[in-house]
Amino acid sequence: MAINVLAWESTFFSQRVGKVDLAQLDRLSVEECADWDLVQAKVSSTDYQSLDKLTAQGFALVEGEAELVVAIADTSRQSGIRIARPTHIEALRHLAANLFTESRFRTPWFDHHLTQQFYAQWIDNAVQGTFDDQCLISLDEQATVTGFVSLRQSEGVARIGLLGVASTHRGAGIGHQLLLAAADWARSKGLTELHITTQLSNLSAMRLYLRQGARLTSTSYWLYRKRDDSV
Repeated sequence: MAINVLAWESTFFSQRVGKVDLAQLDRLSVEECADWDLVQAKVSSTDYQSLDKLTAQGFALVEGEAELVVAIADTSRQSGIRIARPTHIEALRHLAANLFTESRFRTPWFDHHLTQQFYAQWIDNAVQGTFDDQCLISLDEQATVTGFVSLRQSEGVARIGLLGVASTHRGAGIGHQLLLAAADWARSKGLTELHITTQLSNLSAMRLYLRQGARLTSTSYWLYRKRDDSV
């Protein structure tokens, strides 16, 4: 089989979702794709052969993705940044649900309401320490949550899960402060690298990371094929 099930996404979105095993791409057929509600493929932007094969089988470009790495040196605690507590979950769920509406989980591939719930649950899990290990938040003078970053330690490096700033507080340097706090969290764990994945279309995030000295390590594309797509 050239397609592997994505169990969590399949359960959450109530549809059969799979991902192409690129090592088995030569075995992928339209008939196998037809057994799934949605098939995803993540391909290096330089792998033109695989991109051509997938396009020929009815896959459509959904989003570009960039991988970046920030080398961690000296860091410092950031004022106004706190560890999220269960009391912050309601506000965080609301904020996350409305920040990522143009991600690769957008319509028409996924139901908009379920996509909102997806990101709300993600940040909820981060506060609880499941999937991501911790969530850091920015608070204003009224103790209102204005931004957040979720983090996890994986394979000897720190990784950012979600980073978001309320639309009402953009341009105030909160994203930069959250990124510095994320680096400080990583240093406290004895880690020397902070890994970040972001959409190529998210230029503001790309600029933020590059200003912080991030090194662009790779780019890739996500392609999807729905059950009712035709070649």
